[in-house]
Amino acid sequence: MAIADLTVRGAGVFGLAIAWEAVQRGARVQVIDPAGVGAGASGGIVGALAPHVPERWNAKKAFQFAALIRARDFWPGVAAASGVETGYGATGRLQPLAGAAAVALARERAVEAGALWQGKAEWRVVRAREVPGFAPPSPSGWLVHDTLSARLHPRRACAALAAAIEARGGRIVAEGDEQGAVVHATGWRGLAELSQALGRDLGGGVKGQALLVDFDAGAGAPQVFADGLHFVPHADGTLAIGSTSEREFDAENVTDEALDALHVRAVAAMPVLEGARVVARWAGVRPRASSRAPLLGPWPGRAGHFVANGGFKIGLGIAPEVARVMVDLVLDGVDAIDPALKVEAA
Repeated sequence: MAIADLTVRGAGVFGLAIAWEAVQRGARVQVIDPAGVGAGASGGIVGALAPHVPERWNAKKAFQFAALIRARDFWPGVAAASGVETGYGATGRLQPLAGAAAVALARERAVEAGALWQGKAEWRVVRAREVPGFAPPSPSGWLVHDTLSARLHPRRACAALAAAIEARGGRIVAEGDEQGAVVHATGWRGLAELSQALGRDLGGGVKGQALLVDFDAGAGAPQVFADGLHFVPHADGTLAIGSTSEREFDAENVTDEALDALHVRAVAAMPVLEGARVVARWAGVRPRASSRAPLLGPWPGRAGHFVANGGFKIGLGIAPEVARVMVDLVLDGVDAIDPALKVEAA
């Protein structure tokens, strides 16, 4: 007798979010991952849920916006169901502006955000001296402050999802037979498998390295994006910094001199971090689709199998919306996935 209506392969944030959405709708679900919960890129330390700039609007940006809004209820709901804190906080983000041209562009983007973000979040240009507490130095004296960005503690979020799934009767196992519909949320190695199966390059892995330092930015402090780095204050009094972006690598989980160089850059961008003790170093490989957009929907030519992959740098941020559209499709037969995000479009 079947024990599952849905089998999810992969216990990263995509797979777990899909499983959680499905069990809430009454489905019998099993998640299969030999490496365990959050073993890949989803088990990192940064957790920046940050939007792309509000201009040149496209399907990926619209999807990301919907996901960041949905996250405001999704992650607190996971915490309530599991009894495990996810580290979620709608704390916003600050970005320094280098000069007059950057300030002018940021103000144009504020107008775009007013139209595109539907009054649900703001993108504002503010004077740096008027921002108290944890904030980046700004050569122009101006900062961008957006209220759409949020933070998450990746490892805890994955643990909370797993606990919520199991509390609703779902199973998370290392091995098992596929039953029911099958969703493949298998990260960068899954992209390689999909590429081989379809006979074209759909993407691969990009290594990232990150730091966690002992620095308490204050309760509810915003994250900062400066010099291409995310600085994410977590609720436990630590601050995550990341990450590198390495297309070529030898060891996926090993940190090296690239992270040392990142640390130097981080202190230069945020001098307040000088001397902060490093409490963790992390490395992992993120799935980057060749389209740079998530790959969602049916596995072409493989009936009953589906794909949820290609989160790359925004995977944690878009997981709530990935879960919604994938479960709509797999369980209810409702296809609300934009064609630009489907496997066939990559």
